[in-house]
Amino acid sequence: MREDAGVSDEVDERVSTPLVDEAVKKAAVCWVSVGGGPAYGLWCLPLDGALLVVTGPGEQSAPGLADADAAEVILRGDHGGRIVTWPARVTRLRPGTEEWDAAAPLVAAKRLNASGPTADLVARWAERGCALNRLSPAGTPVAGADLPADSLAEPPRPAPVVQATRKPFRLHKVRRR
Repeated sequence: MREDAGVSDEVDERVSTPLVDEAVKKAAVCWVSVGGGPAYGLWCLPLDGALLVVTGPGEQSAPGLADADAAEVILRGDHGGRIVTWPARVTRLRPGTEEWDAAAPLVAAKRLNASGPTADLVARWAERGCALNRLSPAGTPVAGADLPADSLAEPPRPAPVVQATRKPFRLHKVRRR
């Protein structure tokens, strides 16, 4: 886990593609897998080309994410199916840092069904030890067409557009007067 979340002199190691950038911009939910484990569905907030996810007591559960250095993120498209899977670098934002102070209120404002004002929610996350993690693209993504062998996805069916179609049968011509 990266402890230097507030340091500004580090080199940006973000690796991304246009597909990942677009998917991240539109993401409201992501599936995150840590260490090859099962993927957990989490609500997220896109910010500066990365996803922000809050987990912990009273929030969503993602075992191992708070202490991880890396994870795998799966995003879906408008059609509901998976469009991209990408490796992510996990950075935990710590309460009291500039990054926490900038990001936590934005995430709290998007939290559905939160009780109380945004400032109270941010304070509650800090006191309960909730983890606010930044998931940044960190490698070559696996596009939706390159599914793993164990994905259980069905290959696409042939579409009528690809197959030649015959003209419909006509019984007779209609004469116009």
